[in-house]
Amino acid sequence: MSAEGAKGSETALGRRATVPCPFCATLNRVDLGRIEDRPRCGSCKRPILLDRPIAVTDATVDRVTADAEVPVVMDCYADWCGPCKVMAPILDDFARERQGEVLVTKLDTDRNQATAQRFDIRAIPTLIVFWKGREAARQAGVISRQQLDALLSGVARP
Repeated sequence: MSAEGAKGSETALGRRATVPCPFCATLNRVDLGRIEDRPRCGSCKRPILLDRPIAVTDATVDRVTADAEVPVVMDCYADWCGPCKVMAPILDDFARERQGEVLVTKLDTDRNQATAQRFDIRAIPTLIVFWKGREAARQAGVISRQQLDALLSGVARP
């Protein structure tokens, strides 16, 4: 099978996600196998930026984690948190390098206390990996890129 055919098969197997637009917060269904086509929001027509962590809220977190056909890494953080600021560039690089394979999200625990409470976030930063809408792994505290890769590698995928 050609590389192009293989790519098409991979997309057909499912690599879609529902993500909020970073500009207007409208939820959009995005084909992660076609990131090079630069997806745009169906409402405001601005770009959906998948090369960085995507903000989720109490209102959007369930839909984003449940609809993703790739693992979702959620960074539970707060703006005032020093260790969270250390973790941020690691997650930025991870999101950029793994776009299309993994969806990286961030949840501000101060602004989204209902979700933080529901997921029993007791320390920040806390990373939660979701697979098929369910929590598959969790790690509290600052971790290295290698530890982040290891956390994700333990999650079952097709």
